Amino acid sequence: MIVARHTARRYTERVELDRLDRDIIAALVDDARQTYAEIGQQVGLSAPAVKRRVDRLRESGAITGFSARVAPQALGWTTEAYVELFCQGKTKPSDIALAVSRFPEVVGAATITGEADALLHIRATDVRHVERVIERIAAQAFVVRTKSAIVLSRLVDSPPGTAMP
Repeated sequence: MIVARHTARRYTERVELDRLDRDIIAALVDDARQTYAEIGQQVGLSAPAVKRRVDRLRESGAITGFSARVAPQALGWTTEAYVELFCQGKTKPSDIALAVSRFPEVVGAATITGEADALLHIRATDVRHVERVIERIAAQAFVVRTKSAIVLSRLVDSPPGTAMP
């Protein structure tokens, strides 16, 4: 699932979320186009009380924005892969991020534990497209080698923000 985001500011402080905050967030994740009154009916608050809480959650950075979830296949992205990056020396995560953010096919990237330095999530039109993207990434000066896996089928595909403790 591709998420187009209009973001507020980054989550910078620890915000204590109570049950109502979590219920409001869950309602927004389910359908961010609901009115405050509709959410209020679900969580047992008035529309103005829901709005105040949403405003506070946005101000704190706990809610970073509202988005549309678009099926990648609708945009022609029918193939996905995960690529482990093995980098030379002490390549900084910021250097990796800068380099891979130039590839529109890279929809996610993270530093990881283990032998690899980073893990990339790639979406592409087909396997040949994935191969071309990996070749371009492998050509980056800091990349020693890559190891990739093509996704055959998704077993769990939850929208961001749905799993809350």
